[in-house]
Amino acid sequence: MKKPSAPVERVNPPELAPATGFSHAVVATGGRLVFLAGQTSLDGEGKVVGDTLPEQFETALTNLLAALRAAGGEPEHLARVTVYPTDVADYRSHVAELGRIWRRLAGREYPAMAVIGAVRLWDEQAMVEIDGVAVLP
Repeated sequence: MKKPSAPVERVNPPELAPATGFSHAVVATGGRLVFLAGQTSLDGEGKVVGDTLPEQFETALTNLLAALRAAGGEPEHLARVTVYPTDVADYRSHVAELGRIWRRLAGREYPAMAVIGAVRLWDEQAMVEIDGVAVLP
């Protein structure tokens, strides 16, 4: 049985810098939008877990993907993701490790992404928050 076509089309024009770990544009071709609330590294009891940015990033991304799956989606349906680290320099210093975490959990179909530094997050111990928009078939 042929897999239905993805509800998003990734566009990376050759005249722009190479898109590494993100897509320059994503065209929504599906039918349902899923708006994913910001997720941090909260465990099931509402406590921040992880002592490093990569540990917290992994939990936050896992939480985001759990919300997406509960709504009927999969990582390849992500059209847009925004990452809010409290320390952009720390984020940049771990970017290779964060990329490995992303690929292991979400694959290589990258959404349009932005990284925006935040002074602090709702939970003071949180080092990163991730939100997103997905397009389901």
